[in-house]
Amino acid sequence: MRMRRIVGLALAAATLAGISAVGAVSAGAASSPTISREDCTAADGQVVARPYAGYVCALPDGTTETIT
Repeated sequence: MRMRRIVGLALAAATLAGISAVGAVSAGAASSPTISREDCTAADGQVVARPYAGYVCALPDGTTETIT
């Protein structure tokens, strides 16, 4: 009975470690891309100021990217 509990705890810890590693990779992939002002205007985008959020580039296809 004690061995089953130890194996169960080890399996739970390994599962949580795997989930947190996947979450960290997903968070890195989900972060928004950045663009410079020059690249924004070269792509026919418009630099837009947002209160408390800095500047973003509004591209013609409707997407926005953070200005670096």
